[in-house]
Amino acid sequence: MMDTINIKSAHILIVDDQIINVKLLEKILKQAGYKYIFSTTDSRQTTTLFIEHQIDILLLDIRMPHLDGFQVMDQLNNISNDYLPILILTAELSSETRAKALTSGAKDFLTKPFERLEVLQRIHNILEVRLLYKQLSNQNKHLEEEVKKRTIELEKSRYEVIERLGQAAEFKDNETGNHVTRMSYYSRLLAQAKGLPDNEVELIFLATPMHDIGKIGIPDNILLKPGKLDDDEREVMQTHVMIGAELLSGSDDIPLMKMAKSVALTHHEKWDGSGYPNGLSGTDIPLEGRICAICDVFDALTSERPYKKSWSIDDAMALIQREIGHHFDPELTALFTSILNEVLVYRNKYIDSAV
Repeated sequence: MMDTINIKSAHILIVDDQIINVKLLEKILKQAGYKYIFSTTDSRQTTTLFIEHQIDILLLDIRMPHLDGFQVMDQLNNISNDYLPILILTAELSSETRAKALTSGAKDFLTKPFERLEVLQRIHNILEVRLLYKQLSNQNKHLEEEVKKRTIELEKSRYEVIERLGQAAEFKDNETGNHVTRMSYYSRLLAQAKGLPDNEVELIFLATPMHDIGKIGIPDNILLKPGKLDDDEREVMQTHVMIGAELLSGSDDIPLMKMAKSVALTHHEKWDGSGYPNGLSGTDIPLEGRICAICDVFDALTSERPYKKSWSIDDAMALIQREIGHHFDPELTALFTSILNEVLVYRNKYIDSAV
């Protein structure tokens, strides 16, 4: 049972065009200890008062000028999907009218002339349900907030784990961990520019740091070789995409892992079909692979490494432009060019320390 103090603190609104009815109900309620009583004889004010005072129970007459009780209930139903605590005030209603009132949201009826004990008991009964409903709603909101908070924490932790997995491969390859961070942001920007749904954008953002995870399986004498690779060594190096896909396989029922596997396997495919491992071309290359390809090359070109100097932005973009239709998707390249200023914000934010 609800606490009596809570019941007496409920917000009550009386709407009746007869002032004598309003005054009588106010007197009964005040004598019973109810603290927050609001009233009007103009039914047009009901919705405003209901919202303004966060009403817990509405005592509503049916037959009124301007707006009758049914029209008032229609207005309230249009502004709220919440539990509507409506007690109908009536001298006499036909069974048809009572049925219509109940369908419109009424919870009970109070017959005129008013009898004190009946007034208080019917109001108490509705308020008990209303306040229990509010209590449950508040608990649900609190639980939703806690779930949302935990979900955010889980997503943050998951991204950190994914990023560190990607960094593991980059450190083995004498690259800095900031490469995967920058790439993930570039890829998200490009996915957004492409107009992908938010959930797909986020998956690409989380998946791209794992694009080179397969380098963990490449022998150090090849991966860390300072000079140019010979044909046999290059063939071994190219297996990192299949190693990465294998490492990330077996969880295709998890969208993130499925996306990461695709990125790892296809980010070295080329628009004209000259890439690896499967020689895919055009839109046969998954979109996430095409997005990653542009972002990976741009960041590789504009980053300094122990074995090379960084290219200028202009030189890097000139090469990317030359590779339109060969290495890169023409549409995505145009979009990448259009968001270059945003890309550079993240490049500067996650700049590499001295190599």
